[in-house]
Amino acid sequence: MLGLAVSAQESNDLHANGYGELTTLFEEFRGFQRPKQSDGVPDYTAPAMAEQFKKVQGYQERLSEIDVAEWPVAQQVDYHVVRAEMNGLEFEHRVRIPWARDPSFYLFSAAGAGPTAAGRPRIANLPMSETDVVAFKTQLQSVSGLLQQARKNLIEASGDLARFTLHFLDDEVALYRDLAAQLSKHHPRLLADVDTVIAAVQDYGTWLEANLSTMNAPAGIGKENYNWWLKNVHLVPYTWDELYASLTREFEHAVGALKIVEHRNRDLPPLELVSSAEEYAQRWRNDEQYMFDFIRKNELFTVPDYYTEYGLDQWWNAKERNGAQDFFEQCRDRDMLAEIAHNTFGHHIDAMMLRRDERPIRGQRRLYDIDMIRNEGMAFGLEEVFLHAGIYEERPRAEEINLIAKAFRAVRGLADLNIHSNEFNLSDALEFCYEETPYHWMLKEGHEVWFEMQTTTRAPGWHMGMVLGRIQIMNLIGDAARVRGDDFVLGEFLDEYRALGMIPIALIRWEMTGLDDEVRKLW
Repeated sequence: MLGLAVSAQESNDLHANGYGELTTLFEEFRGFQRPKQSDGVPDYTAPAMAEQFKKVQGYQERLSEIDVAEWPVAQQVDYHVVRAEMNGLEFEHRVRIPWARDPSFYLFSAAGAGPTAAGRPRIANLPMSETDVVAFKTQLQSVSGLLQQARKNLIEASGDLARFTLHFLDDEVALYRDLAAQLSKHHPRLLADVDTVIAAVQDYGTWLEANLSTMNAPAGIGKENYNWWLKNVHLVPYTWDELYASLTREFEHAVGALKIVEHRNRDLPPLELVSSAEEYAQRWRNDEQYMFDFIRKNELFTVPDYYTEYGLDQWWNAKERNGAQDFFEQCRDRDMLAEIAHNTFGHHIDAMMLRRDERPIRGQRRLYDIDMIRNEGMAFGLEEVFLHAGIYEERPRAEEINLIAKAFRAVRGLADLNIHSNEFNLSDALEFCYEETPYHWMLKEGHEVWFEMQTTTRAPGWHMGMVLGRIQIMNLIGDAARVRGDDFVLGEFLDEYRALGMIPIALIRWEMTGLDDEVRKLW
């Protein structure tokens, strides 16, 4: 079930009408967008980037010459996915310019919180062959060169982006110390190279501190650029202003609903907090099984037969933690259902499906965060699906956790929008998140608020997109129900939606319903 393999016949059919030209161009572009190397160091210098930018338009022109008018919708969707990625590289060069604006671009620990330079040293298997040891040594040695290059490249650096780098610099050091621990048994001769990298990282931090006062560029990209990014890269048929109004309503609705549910539950005992790591693990396993049973009983969607356990998040009060609950720990320690819906049945299953997706375009991890609204929207949307399907009927107070998290995500999304309109600086965003999060569950100077604001500043729209994605999937349920009438079945809808891949939701809507009004706004 939910298989995404491509048969030989399907492959022949795909190439029959010129679709093969699209896949060939896509593969060529994927190679082109990777930076060239100089002495093993990825080249992000101004001349190298200027040369790459000049060639982007040539790829866009070649794509525009492919006539897709008579293609099936599914193939036209793939065309627009390729178009979005090419626009994404254009946007990197015209607007985001992370190699010149964002000091965290050169920290490999910042991957997942925004764009990161190519070339992270990775250990595949231990012990390594002699060939792999030599290659890994070269990778390690290239890091110092990259950090030296960064000092010359960062000519438009943002002070707020640099503050994120300094705040999380210890994470980069920890990454290499972890590498050293892995290498110590089998390849101790590489430890001196790791020490050299750690010293280079610390020197980079010293350089940033010394130059911070000269880094005056804004962190935000501005409304006009944000709107171009929405329309042309993420294929979103809304503007900054429309989204600000929508997310404001989402926040107000979540807080209002929370107060009503709290009133309904006023005579019920409060949720009991977890008191030990053992209790935490047992609760998680019990709740995960409870949700599995709920999915099957209510035929919500298909859990793939290759599903493997997601794994436990660490309990907040473990000895190696700081003993202070941040936002999601406050939530999980009271009830875990919403987080299991989000992480286990949202992100985890999506990731497993993507690893098995053999389609030439859709089976690739999207560049330039183009999958983030679909990815985060599915996870957040499933929280809503479980809510309305009745998951909290036997645990009414747990619904309060769902609504608190919903309000919190709207707060982060509003901070995102205000950062990129340049109405908030970093201090404003941190304060706003603390003040507006229900019950101040987000630690004022904790990891959560810093990480979330780092992510949404370095990757414009990340937290706005989470809320937008949930709105879009809920709207699409309504659209599909109207189109299919009595043939609409929720479980079949969710399976089909997921199987269409990690692509913009406007394209999923077109393919699922035939409704092209949103796509026409984007083309």
